[in-house]
Amino acid sequence: MKATHYLLVALLAAACIGIQPARAQDLAADAELVETRTEVPKLRPPAEYKMQDNTILIELSEYAGYAGLIAANGGMEPNENSVFAKKHGFKVKLVLSEEESWSALNSGKMAASASTVDVLSVYGRQLDVVVPALIGFSRGADGLVVLKSIKRINDLAGKTLAAAQFTEADFFIRYLAQEAGLGVNMLPNLQARPAADKVNLVYCADAFGAGDLFLRDLKAGRNRLAGCVTWAPKTTEVASESQGKARLLVTNRNLLIVADILMINKAFAQANPKIVTGLVAGLLEGNHMVRTEGDKHLDLIAKAFKWDAAQARSELAKVHLANLPENLAFFSGKIDSAGSYNFLYETAAYVYGSELLGRTAPVERLLDMAPLQAAQQGGQFKDQVASITPIRSTGAAAESTGESLLSKDIRFMFRPNSSKLETGTQANTKGLTSISQLVKVAPGSTVLLRGHADGSLLEQFRRQGGQARFLQAKLQLKELSRSRCAEVKMMLTDQYGFDAKRIEVQGVGSDEPTGKGPDADRRVEVQWFTVE
Repeated sequence: MKATHYLLVALLAAACIGIQPARAQDLAADAELVETRTEVPKLRPPAEYKMQDNTILIELSEYAGYAGLIAANGGMEPNENSVFAKKHGFKVKLVLSEEESWSALNSGKMAASASTVDVLSVYGRQLDVVVPALIGFSRGADGLVVLKSIKRINDLAGKTLAAAQFTEADFFIRYLAQEAGLGVNMLPNLQARPAADKVNLVYCADAFGAGDLFLRDLKAGRNRLAGCVTWAPKTTEVASESQGKARLLVTNRNLLIVADILMINKAFAQANPKIVTGLVAGLLEGNHMVRTEGDKHLDLIAKAFKWDAAQARSELAKVHLANLPENLAFFSGKIDSAGSYNFLYETAAYVYGSELLGRTAPVERLLDMAPLQAAQQGGQFKDQVASITPIRSTGAAAESTGESLLSKDIRFMFRPNSSKLETGTQANTKGLTSISQLVKVAPGSTVLLRGHADGSLLEQFRRQGGQARFLQAKLQLKELSRSRCAEVKMMLTDQYGFDAKRIEVQGVGSDEPTGKGPDADRRVEVQWFTVE
């Protein structure tokens, strides 16, 4: 049932039993919500897809990231002149659907589909599929729209957002919350009490519904929601129709954690390895066609999605279609400017948590690298190079406030009264890895390391040595905190290979105590700035 139907039913029911209009509106808004699941939905059991008329069926959603498949196929319908038919001996039928198709793929109703890596973590133990290729990265399609008063992710503690469960929108906010040091709390409805120290989530049937719910709540002045997680064009629509009350806090324009991969019915793939190899080679060729001659294929892509040329060009600007070296680097973990397959899979499992997902499938269980290796050996793509560069806003939807997107506190272990890191400690390794991942998944992003020190003995210095000794001790603490940040920066540049220009340091000393005691004050605050 669509949201508009829910709205009408709720309003009529409320009127019949004499509920006041304001309360009736609340019921209508809540009716758009769906049940918050406390476990992963069950999929239909596996079965082999059977090809008919030498044609395979692939289901996609309305998303420009699949433009390469459309270009290679010459449209949506089976085509004797397609790359797949002429070079690999089979035809492809592409169909569009916005419904989750994992059960249909599992049970053999289609040969292949596309999804994001985070979905594999959710359904991986049930999915009987193989993953032979990265299709590309979303670069601005997904976003977080919030009240204008919210400046960074940390401000969402105690607030409630609307999203769609077990989708990339759910993963997107969970990832950001984790990096800000915030937990996630799932609410059954908007009447439930939110957790004061966590990001609270309520769920709609889809991400567009989450945007509609937030906008309606905002216009009615109920103040129950602080934002929504959705994707374009709903992100722009909500921000523009909020009458200045909401803004786009962040998109994934330069936060490459939403990666689309090709999924193929496993039994079909095992029975037809040559078709899988041809499908991957055709995908790579189609991606190359769009990357190098996008305008030539613009009308074809627009027709497939029922867009005009201007919308097609705009939507294509929000994706990065992967080539062969980017595929190989993505799955090997060697890609420098984006999250790898292993990183995204494990991160999704971590941010959802074992209580919700249970035991996840081994990260390598779904992979089949033979088609990419065949493409590499064939030499067709030998001149391609990996190139994922920052995208700078041209002044459109994304705002740039000059403020960090989020901050997190990390405790590093140093030698006593020294700026030298203790070597080999698990805490230090974890902290360095955490900072390096922030920079790695966001091309062009920078981090500011703000060193803090324990000032609990300053008053003792004042009593023993007067104001002069007190001020001297404060300056020493500030210099020590700066030196410690410089040591962390050096480790990141020397051992992790990061450009020193992307890491700044600042010594705060004892000026910003946490109020939680000396141990908590001896910390490095990491502020993360992304390019929007």
